[in-house]
Amino acid sequence: MPSTLTDEIAIAAARLVVEEGMEYQQAKQRAARDLGRRSTRPAELPGNEQVEDEVRSHIELFCADTQPAELQALREVALQWMQRLAEFRPHLSGAAWRGTATRLSAVHLDLYCDDPKAAEIMLVNAGVDYDVGSIERHGAEPVNVLTVGQRSAALGEVVSVHLFLRDLDEQRGALKPDARGRSWRGDLPALQRLMAAETAI
Repeated sequence: MPSTLTDEIAIAAARLVVEEGMEYQQAKQRAARDLGRRSTRPAELPGNEQVEDEVRSHIELFCADTQPAELQALREVALQWMQRLAEFRPHLSGAAWRGTATRLSAVHLDLYCDDPKAAEIMLVNAGVDYDVGSIERHGAEPVNVLTVGQRSAALGEVVSVHLFLRDLDEQRGALKPDARGRSWRGDLPALQRLMAAETAI
């Protein structure tokens, strides 16, 4: 049973992540509102690792039969785009890397570019349709995000692939682990090793 408001928010947010495909921050804020908190102090919001723990529990309880195949399908989409964008040093992050993705999840790829415009130009030259957005970062410049759609034959639907255009200097901290020693992202060889290991199992 949840013992604190933070625990309650984490459990509710995890359900929104799995069942509605929300990103963690959005899910935490929505969960807090759903629990009647019009304003929540930062200390009351769970960290991403706590939400991820609850996501894993939710998947184990309700999606154990379907989630592994959905995760594999999303990683296959990620693999295609990482190979296609190899010159931009792609790293897979988010749920597809951490192993918690479902068919509602988007694929997150961090691109480390000498010139962020180069990735956009490559998409234009290849005739790929994309949307442009950005995410705000505390104490840093916003990150531009290009979103493309990739049909997954395994899922029978289009998967959203978010390309985060990061400065090349940021690659130095890309593989910094979380508090439990697990990496937040992995490059193409790391993804290939991960997929090969899971296929073997």
